[in-house]
Amino acid sequence: MNRTKPFLISLWKVQEAWQRVKGNGGSAGIDKISIEAFERDLAKNLYKIWNRLSSGTYFPPPVKRVEIPKSDGKMRPLGIPTVGDRVAQMAVKLEIEQQWDAKFHASSFGYRQGKSAHDAVAQARSNCFKYKWVVDLDIKGFFDNIDHELMLKAIDKQTPPKWVRLALVRWLKADVMYPDGSIESRESGTPQGGVISPLLANLFLHYTFDKWMEREFPTLPFERYADDAIIHCTSDKQAQFVLDKLKGRMRDCKLELHSEKTKIVNCDVGTNKQAKYNKFDFLGFTFRRRRSINTRTNQVFTGFLPAISDEKKNAIKQTINAFNWQALIPKGLDNVARAINPYIRGIINYYSKFYPSELEDIWRVLDGRLVRWIMRKRKRYKGKKTKTYRLIEELKSSPRFGRLFAHWHLMQLKRN
Repeated sequence: MNRTKPFLISLWKVQEAWQRVKGNGGSAGIDKISIEAFERDLAKNLYKIWNRLSSGTYFPPPVKRVEIPKSDGKMRPLGIPTVGDRVAQMAVKLEIEQQWDAKFHASSFGYRQGKSAHDAVAQARSNCFKYKWVVDLDIKGFFDNIDHELMLKAIDKQTPPKWVRLALVRWLKADVMYPDGSIESRESGTPQGGVISPLLANLFLHYTFDKWMEREFPTLPFERYADDAIIHCTSDKQAQFVLDKLKGRMRDCKLELHSEKTKIVNCDVGTNKQAKYNKFDFLGFTFRRRRSINTRTNQVFTGFLPAISDEKKNAIKQTINAFNWQALIPKGLDNVARAINPYIRGIINYYSKFYPSELEDIWRVLDGRLVRWIMRKRKRYKGKKTKTYRLIEELKSSPRFGRLFAHWHLMQLKRN
């Protein structure tokens, strides 16, 4: 450690940051230097980052602005930092995350070690049994509209090291480069896509929402995953009161609730009372009235339960149909399985956690595509759909092929 520098930063921390960034992968920023290219001159690149952070002369390059499609057909803006800037951000994150996270609310689940989206959904499911109304809130353009002055107040409450604060201020103000090469200075927001952005977002909403709820409505539970949150209430009247107060709180914090996406939902399964909204989406799952079986008592009951949303289900079907099946025609069935199983396992790992029977529609679509693949691959099955479906069922039940596709194995486990 060089004590001639104004700030004492361990070079080992920068090296650990590099390992995390490398493990996360990702594309190049505006300098077009990939992770592989960065690693080819690793010692020099890491020393440069450490030297500039330690001397207070680190200035982040502009982030590359890209847009990815959202499920509603609109585009989500992302800011992609350079690989070197991601390393610098990760070094700062390693310095402060543990201290900051210890202060966060137990019902804040997003981007936190030891917490997951499944934890948030499970808590929401439990609370929907106890509370009959939900405020489903959506913050309009949250990441783009975080007020820098308020953000800095939240940062200063944590009393971070001077070099950390200096770097955080510069990241907040870092320019954005658009695809046409134009550069825009940023007066508010923190771009989605940065290593440090989720931590900053959680800190901002810790004071804007979590602590406010704890102070104003201490008896009402909630779940928050980044900027996606729901509040549980005992009545429609109470939910409306909470929502009105929350709108004012958001205005005070220079934010706005989305008027169309924010709603009050009736979760009561014991009444036929009609409400404007009787379901809500949270983290890719739709909560609504569903029949289920109590595995302990074997009794059928109706609960307000989560399952994969129709929106996500339709998007998965479109992805399956968009696979390059034609390119797989020359391949064997084993190769087809290797090509698609990583995607299928991802679906199973996330969406089968709650009400997995809702995935069966997806598996029918996938099996249908496999039938079409076999009909094109094997002449004796050409045009014989019924015969090919029987073959699929035989393969599913066979010891050799029953585990070949991830969803076949899942159905085997269910049958057993």
